[in-house]
Amino acid sequence: MKQLILLLTVTLTGVIWSVIFHQPLVKGFLPGFIILVYLSKQNKQGVKQILLISIRGVYKTRVVIIILFLVSFLLPSWYLSGTIEQMVKIALHFINPHFFYVLTFVAAMVFSMLLGTTVGTLSAIGIPILGTAVVLNLQPEIVAGALVSGAFVGDRTSPFSSAHQLLAHTIELPVKKQWNAMLFTTFIAVGVSILFYGSFDFFSEVTVPASEHLRWSDLSLIKFIPPIILLLLVLFRVSIIYAFLTSIISAGILSLFEGVSLVEIAHAFWNGIEGLGGGFLHMYELLLFLALAGAYNGLLEELNVIQPYLDKWLQSSTSLTGDTIKTLLATLVISFIAANQTLPIILTGRSFLPHWSSKYGKVELARVMGDTTMLFPGMVPWSVLAIMCSTIVGIPILEYLPYALFLWLLPFLTVMVSLFKHVRKSKSIATA
Repeated sequence: MKQLILLLTVTLTGVIWSVIFHQPLVKGFLPGFIILVYLSKQNKQGVKQILLISIRGVYKTRVVIIILFLVSFLLPSWYLSGTIEQMVKIALHFINPHFFYVLTFVAAMVFSMLLGTTVGTLSAIGIPILGTAVVLNLQPEIVAGALVSGAFVGDRTSPFSSAHQLLAHTIELPVKKQWNAMLFTTFIAVGVSILFYGSFDFFSEVTVPASEHLRWSDLSLIKFIPPIILLLLVLFRVSIIYAFLTSIISAGILSLFEGVSLVEIAHAFWNGIEGLGGGFLHMYELLLFLALAGAYNGLLEELNVIQPYLDKWLQSSTSLTGDTIKTLLATLVISFIAANQTLPIILTGRSFLPHWSSKYGKVELARVMGDTTMLFPGMVPWSVLAIMCSTIVGIPILEYLPYALFLWLLPFLTVMVSLFKHVRKSKSIATA
């Protein structure tokens, strides 16, 4: 237990220091990694074995690292090709500015249910929507919160989501039953989110810029090629890496035809676009952190540090409500330590499945984990998923998180549902 407390304390202290003092996450995460290496040595792991496990861990995160590497080039390429400017014009034409926040949430939700991915959704519609919000003088952190909320509806709930599939596989439940288990809390959370963003629309003063009526003849279909390629490839389940790469290359070619020189393209790819972001220079420290986090997770899995304590956690079980809260807290701690979405799903699911299966059924565990484990990685500032979301929308997570209602509403909802079921069961037993 002392080892776990030491690891948790050092890791959290480091990353919280990074977040508060705006230091690179890789610096704050490094002491936790050093402690984990020390614990590995104490566990009789050799230096060579520790190195091999760390390399395997980094290799597992290679897709995420490559994606964020490409994300740093996506916005500059779309900007130089004129794609962003044209998409903002069209968004201003079609989106009612007085219902902007609600429409942003709904659009992100629909796209995410189709795509099954947070990253794909934010990449496809996030850039033009945020660009339009700036033109309308709306608060970008609220727009980002609505985008991320909508994107997580599909990431958590869509049958096309890899995280959704992983959860179903881990708790040995058919996807259809898992989807049904999440349905009740999903409807409530979506309904409350629509009211939440609608209230911002109602009380916000929108500055609608005076502009000429959109003339379709002035638009260039060629400039739609980069986002269309990205969207189609994601829809057809082509690797997100190839989708990003193809979109960036097509935008780069368009930029050349627009008269942008190779030097200007290289400068934008390296430094980003002023006022918009992007660029490798602003991303390399994040990529180093992701590599370190991959090595950290590899050692964490190999050492089996958390598993024994999870096994003991539910031994003093009292009720559905109590077990829901215990599962919520356990998966939150795992999300704090493991900087990804996969490990919390696997560890929580494998550890708690026997207990929940025997006492309440797998369906209840699917609901609780769907409302907690699937969402916490999007709320922890040093989590890979949260970093990817923040990077794509270009707004720090702590600024938009208060407005990402869907993420932090569901954990409270699932506790209330468990409490209601526990009370109803107690009353039925009492009257029997």
